[in-house]
Amino acid sequence: MMDHVRDLASVRDATERLLTAVTKLDNAAVAEPSRLPGWSRGHVLAHLSRNADALVNVLEGRPMYASASTRDADIERDAPRPLETQLADLRESGARFLRTGAAPADWSRTVALRNGVTDSAARVPFRRWVEVDLHHVDLGIGYELEDLPEEFVTREIDFLAERFAGHKDVPSTALASADGREWTTGGGAEGGPVEVRGPAADLLGWLCGRLDGSALTVRGGRLPALPPL
Repeated sequence: MMDHVRDLASVRDATERLLTAVTKLDNAAVAEPSRLPGWSRGHVLAHLSRNADALVNVLEGRPMYASASTRDADIERDAPRPLETQLADLRESGARFLRTGAAPADWSRTVALRNGVTDSAARVPFRRWVEVDLHHVDLGIGYELEDLPEEFVTREIDFLAERFAGHKDVPSTALASADGREWTTGGGAEGGPVEVRGPAADLLGWLCGRLDGSALTVRGGRLPALPPL
């Protein structure tokens, strides 16, 4: 069961970590490339602000984005802004999301996200936590996959293993972290079972497309090529 109240508290903590880290940058650093291909750090920060507003839309029953092109245009528009403006937007949009999450609501209801995806409203705060913490890593400013909270890492591996379960392009795959936790995923493609082992942060990095998986130990075949998220 999702605990949206606890997840909202985690979003608040993750947002404060991010704001504290970004405050130490300057305008030149914001304009530098992030770890995401084609995006500057300003693109990442703009995306985080607009994602907060988009998830407010979701919780209030509106379309997440007016359109895919509008989403992309808004990020491009906001990416070049100076640090002070980025910080204010990130802080204010994050606060709007938290206020919306604190309002009385039916958290068991189904909400609509992008591209026809639906989910329980109770999962939306965790989705926001994922955005904040993973994109903090993407900024490349000293916060790494290994710094992510253990609960976050475990739950996001749970989510991604479920997402790729039965995928037509992924063979049956067993995942095992160095501390003994296990997951299964894939199964829709021929081959396998493949066993993939390594530290939980490295497993997460591979599953979410941040690492190539070269640090993982693979038995029973090659490391599966995962589809983009």
